[in-house]
Amino acid sequence: MKIVVIAGLCAVVVALFTALVFLYRDQGKGNRVVVALAIRVGLSISLVAFLLVSYFMGWIAPGGMR
Repeated sequence: MKIVVIAGLCAVVVALFTALVFLYRDQGKGNRVVVALAIRVGLSISLVAFLLVSYFMGWIAPGGMR
C-alpha cells in the first residue's frame, strides 16, 4: 500500500516538473504545459480518491501519534 502511494506522489512530482520544462522550452507557445498540469491534477485527484476508498474499505487505518 505504501509503495502505491509513494509511486503516486512521485508521478505527481514528475508531471509538475514536466510542465516546468515545457513552460521553459515552449515560452508560451503551444499547450503542452496545460496538458501536463491537467495530468498532474488528474493524478492528484486519483491519489486522494484511492486513499479515501482505501480508508473506507479498511485497507488503511489512521496511525495516530505515539
